[in-house]
Amino acid sequence: MSEPVPFVILAAGGTGGHIFPAEALARELLGRGYRVALMTDQRGTKFSDDLLVPVFRTRAKSLGAGVIGKIRSVVEMGIGVLQARHRLGKLRPDVVVGFGGYPSVPTLYAAAQMNIPIILHEQNAVLGRANRVMMEKARIIATSFPQVAGLKPSSKLRLVYTGNPVRPSFMALRGTPYAGLSDDGAVKILVMGGSLGARVFSHVVPQALALMPEHLRRRIIISQQCRKDDVESARSAFAAAGVDAELSTFFRDVPERMADVHLVICRAGGSTIAELTTIGRPSILVPYPHGHAGEQSANAEAVAEAGGAWIIPEQAFTPEALAIRLESLMALPSTLTKTAAASRAWGKVTAADALADCVADIVKSSRSVSFYSQDFAA
Repeated sequence: MSEPVPFVILAAGGTGGHIFPAEALARELLGRGYRVALMTDQRGTKFSDDLLVPVFRTRAKSLGAGVIGKIRSVVEMGIGVLQARHRLGKLRPDVVVGFGGYPSVPTLYAAAQMNIPIILHEQNAVLGRANRVMMEKARIIATSFPQVAGLKPSSKLRLVYTGNPVRPSFMALRGTPYAGLSDDGAVKILVMGGSLGARVFSHVVPQALALMPEHLRRRIIISQQCRKDDVESARSAFAAAGVDAELSTFFRDVPERMADVHLVICRAGGSTIAELTTIGRPSILVPYPHGHAGEQSANAEAVAEAGGAWIIPEQAFTPEALAIRLESLMALPSTLTKTAAASRAWGKVTAADALADCVADIVKSSRSVSFYSQDFAA
């Protein structure tokens, strides 16, 4: 009698930073003949068309402020755990893989209660809050960075450095050569601010270009993601500076745009770092300063230490500072080329395959014993 097809549940927060690695793993597992489903919150369901797997909504809420806010969060999480137990009891997965974000916690907690094996994947160089809550329950903790802060000593024996899986659209462009700057040619810059944009970029970048000598800023071509409220003001500022700029609240062709530019100015989320270093493009990283544990700063430092990026903390990200940095890079185009090569060398492109291997190992070991509790079988 043949073995049943392995079934894997992916549990992830609803932002791109959590969903995109889950999507990459889903595609790898589907290619191996596995069955896959995603459990997330309402935000994550918008990615279902891209994932091509069943997507189930689980109720969850981040920890609120004040006593009332905390009570509401606990109640919402409790409802989410009950929903997840019911869903897992019907689906009977072999393993649950968590990608962080508070919406992953109810599914992971329910899986732990039901003795379903858990794998955690951490996108950042600092362990996220959701993964901290669940790390003692995980069989494997897969990491995107060689060094990850926030782990308990007992968890380090279960670490596997896989890297951060990226979507096939980025992998397909890894071989795209970096086009170095010519003496007087166009300088293409992509500006991204994360899943919701970043207001600071809409203010600082146009002002920085306006401070540059005219013969330099006339060479610059900008593609920039902006918040909806910032598009028109940024467009007017770029026009006043005489800069060719294409602005949008969302670019659907980010991989192609990234492969086509000389420089990226962006945040330093885990998925962004993985995408940059997969294609191999130099970047000016402006870490989000309000993370709970400085995870974006840690991410940026890892790549900058490898020579693949420059860091400007947000408090130092002024028009004057950015203008000086851009002028120096345009004067030394070989620096951009070297940094692009270092970025590409840092990228770990076997991440989806390595993480899928972790899943396969857990499935194999779990099927050799009966891990289903009586409660789960009911």
